Order: sequence, then C-alpha cells, then structure tokens
Amino acid sequence: MKTMTEETTRCFESPIGNIFVQAKNNKVVFITMGGPIVADKGQSRVLDEAEAQLSEYFSGKSKVLDFAVEVQGTEFQRAVWAEISNIGFGETKTYGEIAEAIGQPKAVRAVGGAVGANPVPLIIGCHRVLGAAGKITGYSGGDGLPTKRWLLALEGIAAKE
Repeated sequence: MKTMTEETTRCFESPIGNIFVQAKNNKVVFITMGGPIVADKGQSRVLDEAEAQLSEYFSGKSKVLDFAVEVQGTEFQRAVWAEISNIGFGETKTYGEIAEAIGQPKAVRAVGGAVGANPVPLIIGCHRVLGAAGKITGYSGGDGLPTKRWLLALEGIAAKE
C-alpha cells in the first residue's frame, strides 16, 4: 500500500524577514528565515499553530514554541538538536558544552556542522549556541549574524562580539 504524504507550506512576515514553514503530514519539517515571499500551499493545523506561536514569540508575548515537529538527520545531528532543544528561552550553551553533553567532547567542530544543518531554526533554538566564552559566532538563518543578534536581544541575551 502506498503512503500518501501531505505537504503544506506557509510564508508570513516577521521582524527578521519572511518566515517560510514547510509541513509534512501535519508536522513542521523545515523553516527558513529572510527569504522571498512564497505562495502558501494547502492548509494544515500545524501551520496555523506555527504561525500563531512564532508571531507571539517575535512580539515578545510568548517564550514557548511547542507545535509538532519532525526532523530528519544523522544520529549525531539528532543528538545535537536534542541537546539544543533543552536550552531554554534566554539561556545559552557553547558548542563545547553541547559536545560534552552528548558524550563527544572532542566533536566541537562537528557540533557546529550539526547546528548549521538544523532544519527548524527557532524551534530548535540554534541562535542560543555561542562560541567559547559566550562569543557570538556564525549563523546561517535569515541575514546571518544580524538575525542572530536580534533573536538573542529578544530573549535578553547579551553575547560578546
């Protein structure tokens, strides 16, 4: 029997540019920030929830993003993303702390690669991951470092340049 996959998308404006959200089978699988406006495709409850929760987050009215998400990645990537998911609103961890937490203390560079491959930024808050001594480092979402700085400021996080 063939399994049907229902794919839906939503694009909406935010303070950090357009947010594009893709869902499959009513779970968010991909988010990008700062791209062009893209026409919505289909309807799904999870996209309604995602847009509402993200809008509340961007306005500073909510610290919780808890809509259904499904990510695909290697075992290592999923371990890194799970650890990042444990970082709360307004908190940070360094790449080294994440490597230590997943039992791979020498894999700091690989942790950086997994952070950059995060398919659902904001939900898996990779903007909360900083370099050694709390220094702000690269960011692949939106406009890069300006987007990361904006998200950190929204959460009251002061990062070193």
